[in-house]
Amino acid sequence: MSRPLFISDCDEVILRFMPHFAEWIDETTDLRLRLDAPSFAGALTSKSGAHVPEERIWALLDLFFEREMHRQNVVPGAVSALAAIADQAEIVILTNIGDDYQANRVEQLAAFDIRHRVLCNQGGKGRPVRELIDELRPPATVFVDDLPVHHESVLKHAPEVWRLHMVAEPNMAKLWPPAPHAHARIDDWDAALPWILERLAGAPAEQHG
Repeated sequence: MSRPLFISDCDEVILRFMPHFAEWIDETTDLRLRLDAPSFAGALTSKSGAHVPEERIWALLDLFFEREMHRQNVVPGAVSALAAIADQAEIVILTNIGDDYQANRVEQLAAFDIRHRVLCNQGGKGRPVRELIDELRPPATVFVDDLPVHHESVLKHAPEVWRLHMVAEPNMAKLWPPAPHAHARIDDWDAALPWILERLAGAPAEQHG
């Protein structure tokens, strides 16, 4: 019989990202990234406060993932939680970065003793989640991500999946409301682990959102 499946995002779920990205932007450009912005798209400004077009942030993200991933550190509690989950379920890390950075991400996670299948993705995560379920046929699946758009996408393509909204960066967590298409919002791994294990051991999710 197939094992349950746990699908997790990486940045701001397993690894801290935004503080390190903001630090690098401040050091190397004339821009600043506001961690207290209500959305990622509006967080980038010039140091004088002027708006910066959203497309500029995507080029900076690519450069960060190419050169600066060594800056990132692990979210508290993530390593031990993943180890506990691995005793009960298959783990796949579904990360929204380009395929060119997949090897970097595998190496980066291995440095924290996190060694699981890593899949890169661009756009909504519903389709790759559906493909994983069709491939592995798990009896139950839990999906964790910090961005509401991915919970909506997973609901559309794989409504039987349990969806947990987690924002591990405290400055963002206090401003971002719970994702309306997630079953729960928990921002701390110690608190999230019992919720995750209970659902991996149980039935598929009821539709929600």
